[in-house]
Amino acid sequence: MLSRPTVARFVARRLQTVMPKVLAKQTGGRDPRDRLPQFRTERTELVVPASPPAPVVVHRAPGTGPDAPVHVNFHGGGYILGQDHGDDALCRVVACQAGAVVVDVDYAVAPQHPFPVPVHQAVEVVRWVASHGAAHGWDGARLTVGGQSAGGAIAAAVARTLLRDGGPQPLLQVLHYPPLDLTVPVTAKHSPLPKPVLTPWMGEVFDTAYVPDAARRSDPLVSPAAVGDTADLTGIAPALVIACADDVLHDEDVRYAARLEGAGALAELIEVPGADHGYDMGDDVRGLATYEAIARHVAKATAV
Repeated sequence: MLSRPTVARFVARRLQTVMPKVLAKQTGGRDPRDRLPQFRTERTELVVPASPPAPVVVHRAPGTGPDAPVHVNFHGGGYILGQDHGDDALCRVVACQAGAVVVDVDYAVAPQHPFPVPVHQAVEVVRWVASHGAAHGWDGARLTVGGQSAGGAIAAAVARTLLRDGGPQPLLQVLHYPPLDLTVPVTAKHSPLPKPVLTPWMGEVFDTAYVPDAARRSDPLVSPAAVGDTADLTGIAPALVIACADDVLHDEDVRYAARLEGAGALAELIEVPGADHGYDMGDDVRGLATYEAIARHVAKATAV
């Protein structure tokens, strides 16, 4: 039932209403922006003139100069949930430890905006960030992209699009436990855990809401890790791939890392032992360790 587009759209819209309340209950009503309070940044809100327009939050550590590199982040949420500051801690750590300006994008989500709208919008945002640094206080030539979960898939699609079409080439793509193969249903993906975070019903809703036409899920901008995708990736942005050992997405993340390595474009593959999807949201110790690793890679990739 959940693989039917009309049903998936209905359930996805319900989740958009219910999930913020569930997350607020799980955190005791604590604002997600309060995580890792030792990392403080100055925040600015902008609307990037993409199609549709994209609200963004710009993080900048105090004292960051106007020639700082810029990292564009795409949040998670199964392609259906909005920003809601869930990546706030990650953005602050990268801003503080990499000395980068971090642009956190509230990209368009399904089912209101199914594929390819979010990818096209994300590419527009990256192009805008690359060309408007002088006006906003960052160096658009030293640009990296990344994301967690669905946001990681969006970042991977941005890197593939810019490789194919030309344009500002990111110096790094950060792919943190992303879904990279929607040609395989979640019911056929396995975890060593009896009850992994990404359940089959959730996967069906996410995948169907994002790409209602199952035939389009083999598109390289949806499933870059699909077995049938054999495109030449030479010249693509180097990637930091972070996979969780207990995540149902682990195998496709590792598989894509191997493809990138074959193209000379793997900066590092980090496998987080004993971790399931979204582990960093509930485990600040391991989450911070990963965020610091991301910050080190952003700093290294953008060093002058």
